[in-house]
Amino acid sequence: MAGDAKQMPKLNLERDSQSLSKAQLDYMRLVESQNLERVAKLARMKRNNIIVGSVLGLGALAIYGYSIYSVKQEKFLDELE
Repeated sequence: MAGDAKQMPKLNLERDSQSLSKAQLDYMRLVESQNLERVAKLARMKRNNIIVGSVLGLGALAIYGYSIYSVKQEKFLDELE
């Protein structure tokens, strides 16, 4: 409960809108819109990171699979014996 004493009380806009000035309400709207833009940007970054990681992982698996496939086709070691 010691952490609760340091926090400001929650604001209820229906109840407390009369005590706020127009500048405060405008600032709250600005901060909210900036926060929504930030969340959208982070969601795009997360999606792009997942796509890039998947492409890199599939590329590594494809190279590994091709190298295993090409080594199995080599017959020159069998001819030496």
